[in-house]
Amino acid sequence: MLMQYENYDVAVIGAGHAGCEAALACARLGLKTIVFTVSVDSIAMMPCNPNIGGTSKGHLVKELDALGGEMGKNIDRTYIQSKMLNTSKGPAVHSLRAQADKKDYSAQMRMILENTDNLTIRQDEVSAVLVKTEDSDSSDSDIVFDSSDIKYSAEDILQVTGVKTSSGNIYPCRAAIMCTGVYLKARCIYGDVSKYTGPNGLPAANLLTESLINLGIDVRRFKTGTPARIDKRTIDFSKMEEQFGDEKVVPFSFENSSEDIAREQVSCWLTYTNEETHKIIRDNIDRSPLFSGAIEGVGPRYCPSIEDKVMRFADKDRHQVFIEPEGLYTNEMYISGMSSSLPEDVQYAMYRSVPGLENAKIVRNAYAIEYDCINATQILPTLEFKRIKGFYSAGQANGSSGYEEAAAQGIIAGINAALKLKGQEPLILDRSDGYIGVLIDDLVTKETQEPYRMMTSRAEYRLLLRQDNADLRLSKYGYRVGLLSQKRYNRVVEKQNIINSEIERLKNTSVGTSEKVLSLLRENNSTEISSGITLAELIRRPELSYQIIAPIDKHRPEIDEETADQVNIELKYEGYISRQISQVEQYKKLEKKKIPDDFDYDLVPSLRIEARQKLKKIRPVSIGQASRISGVSPADINVLVVFMKN
Repeated sequence: MLMQYENYDVAVIGAGHAGCEAALACARLGLKTIVFTVSVDSIAMMPCNPNIGGTSKGHLVKELDALGGEMGKNIDRTYIQSKMLNTSKGPAVHSLRAQADKKDYSAQMRMILENTDNLTIRQDEVSAVLVKTEDSDSSDSDIVFDSSDIKYSAEDILQVTGVKTSSGNIYPCRAAIMCTGVYLKARCIYGDVSKYTGPNGLPAANLLTESLINLGIDVRRFKTGTPARIDKRTIDFSKMEEQFGDEKVVPFSFENSSEDIAREQVSCWLTYTNEETHKIIRDNIDRSPLFSGAIEGVGPRYCPSIEDKVMRFADKDRHQVFIEPEGLYTNEMYISGMSSSLPEDVQYAMYRSVPGLENAKIVRNAYAIEYDCINATQILPTLEFKRIKGFYSAGQANGSSGYEEAAAQGIIAGINAALKLKGQEPLILDRSDGYIGVLIDDLVTKETQEPYRMMTSRAEYRLLLRQDNADLRLSKYGYRVGLLSQKRYNRVVEKQNIINSEIERLKNTSVGTSEKVLSLLRENNSTEISSGITLAELIRRPELSYQIIAPIDKHRPEIDEETADQVNIELKYEGYISRQISQVEQYKKLEKKKIPDDFDYDLVPSLRIEARQKLKKIRPVSIGQASRISGVSPADINVLVVFMKN
């Protein structure tokens, strides 16, 4: 007999990085929430690299924090090394990256979930999402039927009513969020070894895929991988280059200061593969399941295995290998840059050919992992399925890769599920709002054929979307939905006012040709002046900055370093920023031209067949989104705009 447990507002399926953010957002917004996980030991687990952030990913974490998420705070609690990347380049591509103590990161996040009001954790596998058709009898609304064996067509409009677990129990809910990561029908492979498990030997989720197919959802197969873990005691670090963290740590969370989170850091190490490594790989490439055809899933283009790198980039005589600690209380070291699915004997030979790893002992073999995920063009920018009301999807289930991409989607799915149940307008971040907007728009619009990785080059307005100003850009949304407190939001408003006031003062404050001014210019190899000049004009010089000109700025107010950096950047890049703001205004015009849900593209004359097919499949919400669909040309957009005007 089926048991029907107490009702919940939201059921979150999976407690990885997406699931944690989704569940916390819903619970903190006052909704009765339950989060399911195949193992409570896998909550916020880091099955691959032991770090948070990195190029463009650091932007996502800072934006997530500005919205009221937890990832930034949690890595600030648990980092063991922190470093700002790309500092030799402009501020648009500066990206924060921190090594985490994996076990502590997971434990701290689990503790947050366990002590959050309105949130229940349940160790169980969800086997089906239960639904009713849109025209179901409303008198049955209090009774949840087991619809898991019913097959629906791709045209049926459905409504979530609950979830069913592998034991047959039913949990009624008004919304469900799928955050299954790489667990759906997961298969771990290296050489001839193939095991149907999730990462680190945890149980796979083998039942939910069938339910998704029954719901008419398009499912696909992707693949990712991870390198071996090596015993630290068997590594010769004298043959490697030591990599230190930054002396002054920049926090991920805007609620923390550098002083709040300062602590002793550990080192990472850099070494390289060589021709011997590459020969071992080439000689055994026929034994790689990636090349033999044993792996069916599509792998990530921008995070390839070492055998993939060696075969694709045959002209390279070496590849970087970073040796990274997995935590403070373990000797496991992560071999970044050498993920693989080669057989165990080849792994040993390959790793031991690398300087410093000649005597390495493997604690955990490298492996590839295949898993089911969805075609994300089936979901809206809110991350809700177009045909299944109340059903959301976030993270690697949507075909993305990475902890940060997953967490960013998780908080948006959680926020939008909560807002919908409260009868409020959804939160949709567009491409000019943040990297999160770029990420989601790419996923739901561009039909990615491989695991999607965020990169700074994907953001057209990246000079506006810097990680340092994420709080100024997005805190208003976090406050509006209810995840940021009045106190925190007031601090952001005050910060913006100070920045504006200080920029205005600098534009209206001039200095003359006094010896103090000329001396400062000479000391910094800056062209001397022959007449008065504003402080703002001096700051715009490449060799000068807001901080450097402090000795000649008599009336400078006391402001914190973070705010001072904003003043400096805004003035230095003012011309470029103004141009991007103009571009955004043009972009917004197309985004505001909404396309009705039931728009009939067959009525539009002169629309090319490919464009018509793509538009009918993806059903964009605006002309702007339509213009970004692969296969829809500018001429098609012009035809569509003219037709809609008429």
